[in-house]
Amino acid sequence: MYTLITVVVVTILFLSAAIRILNEYERGVIFRLGRVIKAKGPGLIILIPVVDKMVKVSMRLVAVDIDPQDVISRDNVSVKVNAVIYFRVIDPIKAIVEVENYSYAMSQLAQTTLRSVCGQAELDELLAAREKINTQLQEILDLHTDPWGIKVATVELKHIDLPQEMQRSMAKQAEAERERRAKIINADGEFQAATKLAEAAEIIREHPMALQLRYLQTMREMSAEQNTTTIFPFPLDLFQPFLKAMERGKKEGDK
Repeated sequence: MYTLITVVVVTILFLSAAIRILNEYERGVIFRLGRVIKAKGPGLIILIPVVDKMVKVSMRLVAVDIDPQDVISRDNVSVKVNAVIYFRVIDPIKAIVEVENYSYAMSQLAQTTLRSVCGQAELDELLAAREKINTQLQEILDLHTDPWGIKVATVELKHIDLPQEMQRSMAKQAEAERERRAKIINADGEFQAATKLAEAAEIIREHPMALQLRYLQTMREMSAEQNTTTIFPFPLDLFQPFLKAMERGKKEGDK
């Protein structure tokens, strides 16, 4: 009886130490007496107790937030920049054997790379060409982490904090730029209006009756409104004979 119980207990302990179940997104790196055998999973994994040791590795996409880094840009502006990195393990054996803690190593490498790349760019480039900076960071990190069995999918700059003095200067610059554009638009409108008036004057000079039609239209518009005072515009041509007569009389009087 005791022998049977002992056998059952030993069997249960053996199975509990030998059987492992891995999820779909997990892989197990098997070490046998300290030497790497292979990576197994997902599903049911059977190990040799005491002899085999398994280290789990997640194959899912991982997001790592990089702490804000003090960076001096190429045009000597001090800013704080932080980013987020998305990566995944593609070779679980390299991720365990080649680096002690790949998440920590990735974070430290990302911090130094972020300071290096942003320090080589000017402030305007950091603010306006983020896609270019992101691509440079992704390529550099992917190159350095390839021996670790890690693939860097995306690097995104999150925040670029500027000093208060620089923020005020940029606000003034933006306001001056808006005023410049407003003046250009206003001047362009004045130029177009003057051009149209010149064209209208040319048409009236060539076709005097157009001015008479314009007078009639103005009178019609004024009569449609309920005004107590009505102004009748007269063509200046009607006064030309009187003006000439007055000029002749003045000259004769001078003689």
